[in-house]
Amino acid sequence: MSAGTQSPLLEVHDIELRFGGVTAINRVSFAVEPGELFAIIGPNGAGKTSIFNAISQVYRPQDGDIRWKGESIMGLRPDRVAHLGIARTFQNIELFAQMTVIDNLLTGRHIRMQKSWLAGALYWGPGGAKDEEIANRRRVEDIIDFLEIEQWRKHPVALLPYGFQKRVELGRALAMDPELLLLDEPVAGMNIEETEDMARFILDVQRELGIAIILVEHDMGLVMDVADRVLAVDFGSPIALGKPAEIQEDPDVIAAYLGTEHHVGLDAD
Repeated sequence: MSAGTQSPLLEVHDIELRFGGVTAINRVSFAVEPGELFAIIGPNGAGKTSIFNAISQVYRPQDGDIRWKGESIMGLRPDRVAHLGIARTFQNIELFAQMTVIDNLLTGRHIRMQKSWLAGALYWGPGGAKDEEIANRRRVEDIIDFLEIEQWRKHPVALLPYGFQKRVELGRALAMDPELLLLDEPVAGMNIEETEDMARFILDVQRELGIAIILVEHDMGLVMDVADRVLAVDFGSPIALGKPAEIQEDPDVIAAYLGTEHHVGLDAD
């Protein structure tokens, strides 16, 4: 749940992102506290993924500021942002299809590897790369158990059912040991059972692992069930920010989704 009294983990201040004459993000501001599950919603093309790309510095906003634990991260390389403790998943599965589940998760450990080339040369020696490899594999096995994908651990990802592939992508992000996890449409394309499973894992990540989450999702039922707070955006601009129940009743949000200014309530399907 939202920490309330703690300093924000992430602060986004009036960011603007433009591509030529097109404004993808228009003066968006919000903060995420440690352990909070913060959701961003909006119609297709509203700028949600662009916000993720700005946070991870794949795109660099022309105006505004993004601060991590009080320090600006504007202009950092995406790998440096990941090193700081911000990991993400993607709308479309971005895994190595022919590699096993274990090996895909191990790629997420790469940014946490600390041994030098000399330690690698002394692979079998005390404190060498062998010890680090063992520790990384143990961490990956813990994540595999956490996400209940033990039966697939040595299978190529391409052979897994879709819902399990999405779990592996979540697992690779967790393997980076993040403090903030950006989840981009984690239940897109899932059936009801897969969606319920993923919702459970998302809540476990927040509540058991204590990781803050920013969730971009079209499934309003999921958002309303799991989010502490919700930001609604449309055409790149913020239109509402508040508790899920408040957002569900907000007339601007209803108009953005349903094309009407009359209150009819958001469909939770």
